[in-house]
Amino acid sequence: MQADIRDLARFGHTQELRRVLGIYSSFAVAFSYISPSTGIFTLYATGLGLGGPAFFWTWPIVAFGQLLVALNFAEVSSHFPVAGSVYQWTKYLSNRHYSWWTGWIYLFAGILTVSGVMATIPLILLPFMKSIGLNVDPASLDQQRVVAVLTLISTTLLSIFGVRLVAIINNTGVVFEILGMVIFALILLIFYHRQDVSVLLNGHPLSATGANSIGVFLAAMFMSLFVIFGFDTASTLAEETKNPRRDAPRAVLLALGGAFAIGTIFLIATLIAIPGDVNQFVADTAAGKHPFALQDIIQANFPGWLASVYLLVISAAVYVCCLAIQTATIRLAFGMARDGKLPLARTYNKVHPSLHTPIGTCIVIGVLAAIPFLYYAGAPTIAVMATGMIYISYLLANIAILMARLKGWPTEKTPFKLGSWGMVINIAALAWGGAMIVNFMWPRDVNAGAANPPFNSLANLPSWLANSPLGNVWLFELVLGVILVIGAIYYAFAQRRMPETQPVKPAEAVA
Repeated sequence: MQADIRDLARFGHTQELRRVLGIYSSFAVAFSYISPSTGIFTLYATGLGLGGPAFFWTWPIVAFGQLLVALNFAEVSSHFPVAGSVYQWTKYLSNRHYSWWTGWIYLFAGILTVSGVMATIPLILLPFMKSIGLNVDPASLDQQRVVAVLTLISTTLLSIFGVRLVAIINNTGVVFEILGMVIFALILLIFYHRQDVSVLLNGHPLSATGANSIGVFLAAMFMSLFVIFGFDTASTLAEETKNPRRDAPRAVLLALGGAFAIGTIFLIATLIAIPGDVNQFVADTAAGKHPFALQDIIQANFPGWLASVYLLVISAAVYVCCLAIQTATIRLAFGMARDGKLPLARTYNKVHPSLHTPIGTCIVIGVLAAIPFLYYAGAPTIAVMATGMIYISYLLANIAILMARLKGWPTEKTPFKLGSWGMVINIAALAWGGAMIVNFMWPRDVNAGAANPPFNSLANLPSWLANSPLGNVWLFELVLGVILVIGAIYYAFAQRRMPETQPVKPAEAVA
């Protein structure tokens, strides 16, 4: 513990947060952030409706691409065990201007991810409530919004009461995740396999040839892209982890590997369990007749009571995911605010002496995450916006890491290192990240189930706003533009003259 405290002092910070997380807890938080059940339940209908059962193959492709990113991040996290991951890495590897913009984008990516995952809870909880006889409408956006906001309030309160409580809940949540994703998947495979395994090659509309089929496959990839990120959470909580230089990199890679294995089993099981004619089910999903396609598959196979139990178990796993993502975003905001990089930081970024949490920061993140629910267009819309922002943040971090490598970094020995493979993996991760950002920003026909629709295609949008010049702007580009404009105004007035980051002190200076 004292060694970790001295190590943190090298970065100019005192130990304020409570350092209680071991390797399992660190892994559990990162795994809960990734949470295969959350992302799959959110965008399963999108992937199946666009790509048919063959959308399964987006899963290993995304997992491999993200493994390149995770390996790169694991090495960096072993060098900079400070709260804030991407922001902290760019702060020490680039310059104050670049790191501020990276942190600013990553902060709002995290906030949008909190909103998107909160919006997933009602997609599972409302069908469960209906299955036990309660008078609810799972398709009601208003009811979805109420459940999501209540969930956000509860996770904000839990975040305030400390990382130890969060760790206990996350450690338990991993059990729920494994129970919900693996055991129930095995039950589906053994007792309810309606289709042959060859259904995974059934392309609808991927059976077509040419650019259209590739474009559809890339759009169907959004489900996998929404699941497999957040592994850097293990390093975001570095100031609360014991021996973070060794354990944070391990937790990063273990979380990614575990999520991939569990997600693979679950996706295969559910696709094989599709009832009746597969092509008809996919066509109905694409037409909007199965907005809760995954829940429909479960309820069509399991007895009523077992389907209800399953939805309850998954609801618990997704709730834990909500808590993990909010915790990680709060720690990022804490790290930036502590450095004076956020507005009014001195007002709210104080660590409570007994709870050891930044209560004001917890509340600020909770309030900002509630903003998308003022005008709620559904969980998939928020999910795609959040994921695209995360991938931009990861790309910016990988660029900073590559520039540092070209200048001779790393020079310090750490428990995890890539050695001569570092440059190759870094460049490959950049190529992957750049390709996926193009995928997010690519304009698509809204009538074909576009994941990045024009702003004026959203339901219930006021006519004056739909008919404004912003109406024809694609939603992802619009959200990104708003965040950049607000950031540019704040940066011009408050950040452009901030001092450079102090270098990391040598170990002997704080011994």
